[in-house]
Amino acid sequence: MEKELQQLLDECISLSGEQELEDLKTVLSGVKNKLSGKNSTYIDGLLHMDRRLDHETCEIDIPITKVLDNTLGIVHGGFTATILDTAMGTLANKLLPEGYAAVTSQINIHYLAPGIGDNLQCKAKLIHKGRSTVVLEADVFRSDGRKIAHSSGSFFVVKKQHK
Repeated sequence: MEKELQQLLDECISLSGEQELEDLKTVLSGVKNKLSGKNSTYIDGLLHMDRRLDHETCEIDIPITKVLDNTLGIVHGGFTATILDTAMGTLANKLLPEGYAAVTSQINIHYLAPGIGDNLQCKAKLIHKGRSTVVLEADVFRSDGRKIAHSSGSFFVVKKQHK
């Protein structure tokens, strides 16, 4: 397996120009972030998420890199959706008692402006916490302060399964 992986890496490097090498470095450092424990999931690592959490809000910052671009050269809407869902889900889980977790049941996103600039910042806040559902909302801003997306999300409260 290591030999195959090294061969794939060597092939990617040989096919790459300067920009692709920078993109490959971004992806590999994201994987390293997960493996080293800096980030808890591969998505967190690949997006280089910096997360801040308290009892009322969850904020996530990510750098904008070429890896996030769609064919128009702006942040792909799926990455914006991912940080919205992650921020709301993280806060929902923080607010639940031990032994319970929140899973997304619905997410609604309004895309307002293109994702451009140096970074994106997402901020989620609680709207309603019940016994079986949690409702939150979140906004994403780009580095010039312009709001690029607004979202609301509903999360089912579920009992954690023992592994």
